[in-house]
Amino acid sequence: MKGKLRFKFKPAVRLLVVTLVFLLTLCPACTQQGEITEEVAFAQARQRMVETQIQARDIKDPRVLTAMAKVPRHRFVLQEYLGQAYTDRPLPIGHGQTISQPYIVALMTELLALKPGQKVLEIGTGSGYQAAILAELTTQVYTVEIIEALGQQAAATLKELGYDVRAKIDDGYYGWPEHAPFDAIIVTCAAGSVPQPLTNQLKDGGRMVIPIGPPGLYQTLWLIEKKDDQFQSTSMGSVIFVPMLGEH
Repeated sequence: MKGKLRFKFKPAVRLLVVTLVFLLTLCPACTQQGEITEEVAFAQARQRMVETQIQARDIKDPRVLTAMAKVPRHRFVLQEYLGQAYTDRPLPIGHGQTISQPYIVALMTELLALKPGQKVLEIGTGSGYQAAILAELTTQVYTVEIIEALGQQAAATLKELGYDVRAKIDDGYYGWPEHAPFDAIIVTCAAGSVPQPLTNQLKDGGRMVIPIGPPGLYQTLWLIEKKDDQFQSTSMGSVIFVPMLGEH
C-alpha cells in the first residue's frame, strides 16, 4: 500500500515556507505592475512632449499630433538614452546617425499633408521612428536605409510594434523606382542638391520635404511641390541633419 509522505514543520518554519510561496507567486505580478507603471510614465512624457514641444510651436494638424502622441519614441532610441526619449533634441542611434528632434519630425510630417491611403517614400530609415509616424497617417509607407545594421534593426522594431512598412537596404539617392510614383517623399538626411531620381518619382501634385546644404553646417529645409511637371520650392527655415550617404 502506497502512502503519502507527510512533513511536520514547526510553526515558525511553516510561516517562512508560506511566505516564500506567497512571494514567488506575487513576483510576476509585481514585475507586470512595474512594466505598466513605466509605460504610463512614458505615455505621460509623450503627451507633455506634444503639448510643450510641438503644439506650442504651431503644429496644428490633428492627425500629426495624434500620431506623435501615440508612437512610442522610447522604443526607437538606444538603451543609454532611454531617459531622454521625449526631450527636445535629436539623439544618437549609432553608426554616426541620429533620431531627429520630435518637433522636426512633426514639422516635416505636417508639410507632407498626407492623406489616408496615399503612398509615401522615406529616404533614411534610421531608427524607424519617422516611418512609424508616417504609418499612423497612411497605409502605404516605403523606406530606404543605406546602413544595413540600422535598416535591419528599424525593420525589426517596426514589425514588433505592428507597423506595416515596406523597407529595404539600398542607396536612397535613387529612391525606389519599382513603387513610384509617390504622393509624398521625405528625406531625413541632408543632400547637396535635390536628387534627380527623387523628383522623377514624385507624382504630379505631390510634395517632397528635404534638407539641402553642406554637412556639419546649417542646412535649409525645403518644401518642394510638383505641379504640371513644374517645381515650386519654399524655404521652411534652417535645420541640421546628418549628411546623405551614397551617390550625391
